[in-house]
Amino acid sequence: MPISDSAAIPASSITGLVLAGGRGQRMGGADKGLQRLHGKPLAAHVLARLAPQVGVLAISANRNREAYAALGAPWQASVLVDTLPDYPGPLAGLLAGLRAARTEWLLSAPCDSPWLPADLAMRLAEAARGRGVAIATATTTSAAGEVSLHPVFALLHSSLADDLAAFLDAGERKVRAWYARHTAAEVDFADERAFYNVNSLQDLADLDRA
Repeated sequence: MPISDSAAIPASSITGLVLAGGRGQRMGGADKGLQRLHGKPLAAHVLARLAPQVGVLAISANRNREAYAALGAPWQASVLVDTLPDYPGPLAGLLAGLRAARTEWLLSAPCDSPWLPADLAMRLAEAARGRGVAIATATTTSAAGEVSLHPVFALLHSSLADDLAAFLDAGERKVRAWYARHTAAEVDFADERAFYNVNSLQDLADLDRA
């Protein structure tokens, strides 16, 4: 879906969404966003990184809504729940964000990425506007030249909501498969560490000691 307006996207036109609605299977069922790193829940780190980049904040969470609401209180972040049952994955969280957003754009990041880039919104917005597309996602390139896509670090236009709903209604769940239906800009970031995901309680313990 092409976006024809080439004007810069201000932070006030972006809702930041922290994706914290998963089962936490690799953490033994623990609610990942509420696990602590350096004294603060992982989701709180992500909220703090997103807050200066966007106009509004929201959290996608299917458990412990009151705890997440408390985390988002300083920024009046709303807590959103998937409209689809049985934890269908990040696309359901993105749909909830697109449906709830009152801004033109939605910027998503997972709850386990405490070092996400401070210029994530700006660079994805520049790419989306510059290329006239409705989706911009982040990539990194390793020292060996291998490119990694980080699909849930994404900027999405609000007009995508109905298409995403139809995709999910058809039983589809894969983020990359949905992006393939559209033209998406990919933006390469130099710092691979910025996209590090905390995948296990052991990972978290190791980081907390660092």
